[in-house]
Amino acid sequence: MANAIASVPQPRNEPVLTYAPGTAERTALRAELARMSRETVEITPRIGGERVGTGRLARAVMPHRHAHVLATWHQAGDAEAKRAIDAAIAAHPAWSSMAWEDRAAIFLRAADLLAGPWRMRLNAATMLGQSKTPFQAEIDAACELIDFWRFNAHSMASIYREQPQSAPGMWNRLEHRALEGFVFAVTPFNFTSIAGNLPTAPALMGNTVVWKPASTAVYSAHVIMELLEAAGLPPGVINMVPGPGAAVGDPVLASPHLAGIHFTGSTAVFQGMWETVGRNVRAYRSYPRIVGETGGKDFVFAHASAEVDALAAALVRGAFEYQGQKCSAASRAYIPASLWPRVADRLLAQVAEIRMGDPADFTTFMGAVIDEHAFESIRRYVEGVRHSDNAKILAGGGADRSTGWFIEPTVVQVMRPDLPVMCEEIFGPVLSIYVYDDTQLETTLMLCDQGSPYALTGAIFATDRAAIAHMSAALRYAAGNFYINDKPTGAVVGQQPFGGARASGTNDKAGSPLNLIRWISPRAIKETFVPPTHFGYPYMRPGD
Repeated sequence: MANAIASVPQPRNEPVLTYAPGTAERTALRAELARMSRETVEITPRIGGERVGTGRLARAVMPHRHAHVLATWHQAGDAEAKRAIDAAIAAHPAWSSMAWEDRAAIFLRAADLLAGPWRMRLNAATMLGQSKTPFQAEIDAACELIDFWRFNAHSMASIYREQPQSAPGMWNRLEHRALEGFVFAVTPFNFTSIAGNLPTAPALMGNTVVWKPASTAVYSAHVIMELLEAAGLPPGVINMVPGPGAAVGDPVLASPHLAGIHFTGSTAVFQGMWETVGRNVRAYRSYPRIVGETGGKDFVFAHASAEVDALAAALVRGAFEYQGQKCSAASRAYIPASLWPRVADRLLAQVAEIRMGDPADFTTFMGAVIDEHAFESIRRYVEGVRHSDNAKILAGGGADRSTGWFIEPTVVQVMRPDLPVMCEEIFGPVLSIYVYDDTQLETTLMLCDQGSPYALTGAIFATDRAAIAHMSAALRYAAGNFYINDKPTGAVVGQQPFGGARASGTNDKAGSPLNLIRWISPRAIKETFVPPTHFGYPYMRPGD
């Protein structure tokens, strides 16, 4: 072991490539898209460093061209989940005792590989398998995941440096141990960066992991797993077991060695997992750490002093980038009547400019929603508006499943703020707007705060500073990530730690030390250099 106190390189946010015409990255990405589109790969669970075929096959398809099969993948089940648990437990002693600098080096190498030779491959996989545009793939699959790995390594070192004071004659130390057992990482389809961060953040801190990626994002998860192996991740540290939720989750949650859950997904699934952990709590060797980010019904609230052009652009980008399939997407807006005519003109004009189609066409702003289930769920909300006396569709509303799962960018005006489209998470390209009387600011702020069970992201628009201060205070608990004169999406690692409360999750702020400390179990160590040799204290001596 080296006799050194190492410093992790100072992280910086990965620069976002533009993919503008004439750039080298545009040419490289198009070539990779073409190459990957020509092949059909086979994906298996990765357990203990081995590829495990099950014969229970599913298909990974392009959402925007659902007849095109990108991969066939082997579904894991009970046997594979238990094997992954065994592999994680077997790998734990060596991995958790490895020098932290060596663990950090693996993920720093992964970041550099992704910043360089793996960038186009993971971006292309995200575009093809999750229907993201070049820009949405770049800020997610490349830049954010690179940032997670670099900033997490730096934060780990900062956590380890935090040590207690020592009184004379003793040395107090704090050891940050990995959790005892394994961590279960459950990742969503909508962000490749989250799929990469949820298993690797606990692993960085010395834990071993069973990872269940979303079935609709197995294609990019497979690339992440290969990248981590190329970076030198030892076998068994992260075990990827794609498969149906219950088939994988039930045996994992039943294991007495479950030490933690790192989750991003639906509120209902997270609540169900928490209930299962509660029922099983007496069977676990340790109380499992439960960290989750679940969803949102994210708002934009405009004051009468808001700048109209900025507000309209934020609504379009916030609501319709990546088809509204961001847990932070702008889904409901509160606009004062005095601004509404001008906001409506600019908003609807910009929505009319949106091009929807194949992300491989670089003029596209929106791709398809992820699968048939999402398509039908979103379409039902739109149809509910179409038949409502208290809401009307101002733009969009169409849906076409013939080639891909396409839902038009849809703007809805509601006359009642308690309609389902204003309160429930839709997870699609539907923006609901409530126009309020300027004299009803206080009442409408309360409606915004209490209008949904979620509290993930939110934005306010105003130029009046007193109004900004007042609205910020009124909506203090309505969002874990709060934006002033900006859209409620696009949190950057190291700049806006991400997470929300209420029904949106445990607010453990991915990409920050707040998240990493959930994956360690501190041990306080006191060493006394010259210990006493008799039990007595000075006050016990005789005399006055």
